[in-house]
Amino acid sequence: MDGSEPGDVVPAAVLSGAPTDLQARTVRIFKPTKTATQSGDWHSHHWRMDWDVLGKGHRWENPLIGWQSSADAMQGTHLNFTSKEDAVNFAEKQGYEYYVQEPNERRIIPKAYANQFVHSPKKLKQIRTK
Repeated sequence: MDGSEPGDVVPAAVLSGAPTDLQARTVRIFKPTKTATQSGDWHSHHWRMDWDVLGKGHRWENPLIGWQSSADAMQGTHLNFTSKEDAVNFAEKQGYEYYVQEPNERRIIPKAYANQFVHSPKKLKQIRTK
C-alpha cells in the first residue's frame, strides 16, 4: 500500500515514513484460547493481533551458538484490543492486510452428581475393585 489506492482511510504507515517491509505485512486477528493448565478464562476476553512470520530468506543460523536468528523485528510482537472491531479498525488505519480467525466456542454440557444415582431399567452395572 503506497497511499494511492482508492478508499476513505489513508494508511498511517504512508504518512509516518515506515519501511515498506512493515507496510506490506499481513496480520492475524484472533481471540486467544485459554491454556490447558488453567481453569480460568481471564486472558480470553480480549482480541490479539500479531504479524505473520516472514519467509525463509529472513532467517539464518548463528555460527557462534547455532541458534536461529531473524531480521524480523515484528516476530514476537502482539497487540491486545478489547474488541474485534477495534483490531480491524487499527489494521485498516495502519494499512495492513489482515484476516480474522473467529474463535471456536465451547459447548458446556450441564452435568449433575445426582445423575449417577438415577434408576435405569437396564442391567445393574457392577464395578469390580479386585
